[in-house]
Amino acid sequence: MDALSVPKLPLDEWTDQALDFLTENFSFLTKAISEHLENIIVNIVDGLMYFPPWIVIALFSLIAWKIAGRKVSIFTAIGFCLLWNLRLWEPTLETLTLVIVATLMAVLLGIPMGILAALSRTGYRIIMPLMDFMQTMPAFVYLIPAIPFFGLGAVSAIFSTVVFAMPPAIRLTCLGIKQVPPELIEAADAFGSTRSQKLFKVQLPLAIPTIMAGINQTIMLALSMVVIAAMIGAGGLGAEVWKAIQRLEPGMGFQAGIAIVILAMILDRISQKMGQK
Repeated sequence: MDALSVPKLPLDEWTDQALDFLTENFSFLTKAISEHLENIIVNIVDGLMYFPPWIVIALFSLIAWKIAGRKVSIFTAIGFCLLWNLRLWEPTLETLTLVIVATLMAVLLGIPMGILAALSRTGYRIIMPLMDFMQTMPAFVYLIPAIPFFGLGAVSAIFSTVVFAMPPAIRLTCLGIKQVPPELIEAADAFGSTRSQKLFKVQLPLAIPTIMAGINQTIMLALSMVVIAAMIGAGGLGAEVWKAIQRLEPGMGFQAGIAIVILAMILDRISQKMGQK
């Protein structure tokens, strides 16, 4: 039988109809969220740009010293000074703000879902296939529904970034809780602990290293997605790469790529040390 003679499943039409329905009925809510979140992002970037770069660099270096130690602090200072020298200071702050906001949102959504998946069989059976879907879907696809709901700009980038970067936080939170030794759970039960006491005093504290590993991966995925989201007006270092592609300027693209690598290394080292502590 010829494949073309079989009626095609109108999956694309169903998807378009579902998006049209959601846009027509809920776009007023998403546009209101978009305006508030846009203002928050702009205020954060403007606040950082208000101070001289050397003050901001010193602040970030001090934070890195407190969290990750002297070597990471020195690397942070040198890396940010290089980005300042390359005239990429404002795009760097824009990208850093987008990554931090998207990571916070992904963690706030992902950790409760990971806890639910770890403690509930029904939750696990629903959430884990959804994670498979989210992780295997090409990143560019997430940009398509973001535009009609949030419009072009940073908020659409954050929306697509949260969806793309959330799975590691969920998976590793679930894994960390499931890996808590059964003997400790039995000891907590023997002392009459409630379910919430076991969760907050036994399971979550022991799962913290694994959860932090998930947050580290979420940060890295958020950074990679923020760069891709430059195609829908996200700005930042990703926009510099996109401009270089459009203008066929390999030097400019390499320069922006180096800046992304430096920022990724700084965030990676700091989040790793947070997990170890």
